[in-house]
Amino acid sequence: MADKRDYYEVLGVPRDVSAEDMKKAYRKLAVKHHPDKNPGDKTAEDKFKEIGEAYDILSDDQKRAAYDRYGHGAFANGGGGGGGGGGFHDPFDIFREVFGSSGGGGGGVFESFFGGGGGGGRQRRDGPQRGSDLRYGMEITLEDAARGTEREIEYDRQAVCKTCTGSGSASGAGKKTCRTCGGAGQVISSRGFFQIQQNCPDCQGSGEVISDPCKPCSGSGRTKERTKLRVKIPAGIEDGSRLRSGGNGDYGAKGGPAGDLYIVVQVKAHELFEREGDDLHCQMPLSFSTATLGGETTVPTLEGKANLKVTSGTQNGTTFRLRGKGIKILGEERHGDLYVHVQIAVPTQLSAEQRTHLEAFAKSFGETPSSSMEESFFEKAKKFFK
Repeated sequence: MADKRDYYEVLGVPRDVSAEDMKKAYRKLAVKHHPDKNPGDKTAEDKFKEIGEAYDILSDDQKRAAYDRYGHGAFANGGGGGGGGGGFHDPFDIFREVFGSSGGGGGGVFESFFGGGGGGGRQRRDGPQRGSDLRYGMEITLEDAARGTEREIEYDRQAVCKTCTGSGSASGAGKKTCRTCGGAGQVISSRGFFQIQQNCPDCQGSGEVISDPCKPCSGSGRTKERTKLRVKIPAGIEDGSRLRSGGNGDYGAKGGPAGDLYIVVQVKAHELFEREGDDLHCQMPLSFSTATLGGETTVPTLEGKANLKVTSGTQNGTTFRLRGKGIKILGEERHGDLYVHVQIAVPTQLSAEQRTHLEAFAKSFGETPSSSMEESFFEKAKKFFK
């Protein structure tokens, strides 16, 4: 027991912590060290198991009382959990709470969340099992993200078998006791002086077998089904956001509840605008004459065109702000702003007459308009050329 850390220390809570605060601490650590967020990280995986073991003990009033009195020694001989062979806390329950309290690839490409297999947790094989959560990747335009939209999607999921209505039996007779394990769900095999108890290979631990399995579902009670679903995308959604559609994942085995569907939204890059939070940015060319003399010009927005007043003497790189012309803020009526970054368009081809007028314009200054700026720049840069 010397190598085990104090369970309160593992969860980072005081010994008089309330059940609710301990649950919050566990949830935060479980999310941080979850294997899906730290693929290939053995240290994170070990910490994930350690906090699960600690919470298993401290979340149970009787186990917590025993631990407070005797420490790890209370479970040294398999006396009730934590590494001693008892019922280990299902760490995925916390994720069902986190994601159940509230979404790459499109075209019906799915992945099971948190390991799949019935929602990603240890569950009793002889009882109802929660269905797996599914993920669907959806790509939308920046305009759709700004205004909101609706899409109909199609995807495959495990549904209740229509032939046997989920019983798994062709005749509907149901199940009978497994002869191999006598209904215990476990078998014991000898290895020399040792005896090993494991799940029955015929009933996979359920204690029951189906004598006449339904052919379409092979006795599982579920078959693959193509499903259509209409999804509403809220205005202001950001790239990488995830939407949850409760109960639209795989149906659970043995009458268990269905998992959830998570739609992961990807916003395509726009040819004119770059998004930064709820604001938009665009690079806009401005004629040399307008920049010099000032005036009005039009700029593009997601809602059409807008007028922009340009002050005389506008310099290259000047930024203008158009309030309320950005992205709608999610869940609110307000909008972000549009920032227009001016790029002075210098003429590349001049007629002889135009060149003559421009040279006369430059001479009227007694110098080129930018020479004073250049002189100041090179004065500062002299030290780099010594």
